[in-house]
Amino acid sequence: MSLFGNILQKLGFSKPDEKAASGAGPQTPPKAAPPRPADPLRAASRGEPDRSAKPQPISEVDVVSKLEGLAAANPQELNWKVSIVDLLKLLDLDSSYEARKELAVELGCPADKMEDSAVMNTWLHRTVMRKLAYNGGNIPKELLD
Repeated sequence: MSLFGNILQKLGFSKPDEKAASGAGPQTPPKAAPPRPADPLRAASRGEPDRSAKPQPISEVDVVSKLEGLAAANPQELNWKVSIVDLLKLLDLDSSYEARKELAVELGCPADKMEDSAVMNTWLHRTVMRKLAYNGGNIPKELLD
């Protein structure tokens, strides 16, 4: 599993989005065909599902609550809201420079940002937060900017 996939799994996302983890960036989902009107009684008599029902939205993962809960239970004071190292530690994932560099490569960090670990870490934290939001996490706006 990818490093970003591990982050998704630790936070309780049901299915990691491999496209998001590949660094391809947010993509717009394909447009669904417009629903066609159906007669529910006629469809039921033929054993077809009722297509007139509205689709259920994808469930949202409450990332902030999960991370705050983990932080409260952790003996270390970890500032996961700004530090990728602390975020990875809180999720009990490898936070070494090598692991962060691997995650940065996985998420498509520009080469010039990888030359300076502080710049890479800032980019990495922001990108992880954005990708969590893209995958259904409720990330506050201030953590996405």
